[in-house]
Amino acid sequence: MESIGQSVQALCLNFPGSYWREKDRERSYPTEFVEALTQGGFLGCLIPTQYGGSGLGLRAAARILREIHQSGCNGAACHAQMYVMGTLLRHGSDSQKSTFLPQIAKGKLRLQAFGVTEPDAGTDTTAIRTSAVRQGDRYIVNGQKIWTSRAEHSDLMILLVRTTPRTDASKRADGISVLLVDLREARGRGLTIRPIRTMLNHATTELYFDNVEVPAENLIGREGDGFRYILDGMNAERILIAAECIGDAHWFISRASGYARERIVFGRPIGMNQGIQFPIARAYAATEAAALMVEKAISLYESGAPCGAEANMAKLLASEASWAAAEACLQTHGGFGFAEEFDVERKFREARLYQVAPISTNLILAYLAQHVLGLPRSY
Repeated sequence: MESIGQSVQALCLNFPGSYWREKDRERSYPTEFVEALTQGGFLGCLIPTQYGGSGLGLRAAARILREIHQSGCNGAACHAQMYVMGTLLRHGSDSQKSTFLPQIAKGKLRLQAFGVTEPDAGTDTTAIRTSAVRQGDRYIVNGQKIWTSRAEHSDLMILLVRTTPRTDASKRADGISVLLVDLREARGRGLTIRPIRTMLNHATTELYFDNVEVPAENLIGREGDGFRYILDGMNAERILIAAECIGDAHWFISRASGYARERIVFGRPIGMNQGIQFPIARAYAATEAAALMVEKAISLYESGAPCGAEANMAKLLASEASWAAAEACLQTHGGFGFAEEFDVERKFREARLYQVAPISTNLILAYLAQHVLGLPRSY
């Protein structure tokens, strides 16, 4: 793992704060960074060696993303290629894997879009209404998705659809299927992609499907079992996002500590003041504790054991630790923290996202209350 971490650190040196500030200012996609990660083999780390990947586990993917964020970069432009991979790896057919995985590993195809959320469904995934109706050898897709990031910069997308209306399904999670959509074929043929400008450079979009045709052979697994297929991907997503948050927290703590040692006010370093020291130290303690939960979640995931509670707690604790570190860093820098050139304000905005996405803090607490503590369902 140390060699992986060092390799990622070396790569990130080629993408300093000035690079990210320019991308953030223009709201443009960090193509050069993504290509460098791809050529370095980092985005194919979870792809088995037989398909041209590195054949590594989730721990390696988490280390890669943690180092990216700890170096001041941002893995959000491409992290989905890691966590959506599990759906294809675990439930895709041999034909699907042999067709797509080698191309993804080589960087000739990007799998970075995950179409799940809808305007009227939100976190209630079983309430999605985007439909896929089988007609011969094709599915006809109609509906809408929102907050689908990187759709403009991806060749393939994992898409969650209803192949059976919710009213006709015996259980809420039944009748949901997963399609692998070739965005190159769908664009201009019923698929409309509209960018959503947000407070951070996240390349997110809303998607409109108007009789989009998807080959039936692109159905992943069995029709109607798709909700179960994406659960593993969601756990991996939360663990990897948590690893990013740990990286962000360490970046903030390092920047805050360094500035506190060097900034002289009233003839002494501001770091001598406990009012400066204590928030940074508390954020560090919270970060180290959260990192232990991330490690536990990874161990359970890689062993094949249930890890829903641990994945959720890892994401909860890590996102809160990174936000505490962000607050401490901004406060330590004072007015300079709001200046672009210090990168604090950019990272501050980026860190705030993860208490909302990919699942909100309140939903995690509700999950723990119901599924771990045995309390009545609240939603």
